[in-house]
Amino acid sequence: MLEKPQLRLTLFTDYICPFCYIGDLRLQRLQQDYDVLINFRFIEIHPDTPQQGTTVDSLDYSHEQWQGMMDGLVDMAQEEGVTLAPVSLLANSHRALLLAEAVKKEGRESFYKLNQALYEQYFLAGRNIGDDEILREIAKKIGVSSKVIDRAWHDPEYEKTLQLNMSMAVKAGVTGTPTFFIGQQRLTGAVSTAKLKQAAEIYVNEKDK
Repeated sequence: MLEKPQLRLTLFTDYICPFCYIGDLRLQRLQQDYDVLINFRFIEIHPDTPQQGTTVDSLDYSHEQWQGMMDGLVDMAQEEGVTLAPVSLLANSHRALLLAEAVKKEGRESFYKLNQALYEQYFLAGRNIGDDEILREIAKKIGVSSKVIDRAWHDPEYEKTLQLNMSMAVKAGVTGTPTFFIGQQRLTGAVSTAKLKQAAEIYVNEKDK
């Protein structure tokens, strides 16, 4: 069996961004052909959202803009084989991002389980991933200990990491999520699987020169 070429990329993302979920599903497809190693850089795209969450009406979109975005999102989700819950709640993602940073330290397997669970619980089950008890339940269900959860929310290391991520995003000129950096290439938004594969091929070919 041939060894898959290694694909390293940096991803700026947030768990409350529906297009980030689509991007995550499309990156999973790349695993068929590449050993994908992702440097996740979590950034909070709506930091002013109250912890209990709010309605999506608080976002600065007209009804027509929002409906157009949602129609496109539904089509993309169907392409990826998932059915999204109606997007009505805007959660505060801060605690979820801290949790993800802490679980990174527990190893790749634990992190990817949490990564998938957070997206699915928010976008498929419609749950508020800004709620501590819901986050604790999600994390424990995939085997994350109470010690790790508590560390995520009380150790200043993870707050500093989120601040660093945002500084890096600003420095790199990130204007939206998801943003993928694959070698010298930047791709923003829920780009197609075909475009991700094209970028991957360019990266591997340049690396092998």
